Amino acid sequence: MTKTSSRTKTAASDGTELSYEQALDELERLVAAMEGQQLPLDQLLHSYKRGAELLALCRGRLQAVEQQVKLLDGAELKAWEGPES
Repeated sequence: MTKTSSRTKTAASDGTELSYEQALDELERLVAAMEGQQLPLDQLLHSYKRGAELLALCRGRLQAVEQQVKLLDGAELKAWEGPES
C-alpha cells in the first residue's frame, strides 16, 4: 500500500499544487454543490473528503502565514489598522 502525501491530494488537475485561493474556490464550489443538490451517497462522501483535504490545506497555509507575520512583528501579532484614509 502506497502512502499518498497531502501535497498529492491537494493538487490541481494539471498536477501542480493548489494555491490558497484555488483551494478556497474549489471548497466553496463543493459546499454549494453539497447544499444545493441531492447527491448520491458515494458522491457526497467523496465531496466531503475532498472538502476536508482542501480545508486542511487552507488552514495550514493561514497558520504558516501567521507564523511568518509573528516572526516579522517580533512574535507578537498586532491589530490590523488598515490603510489610512
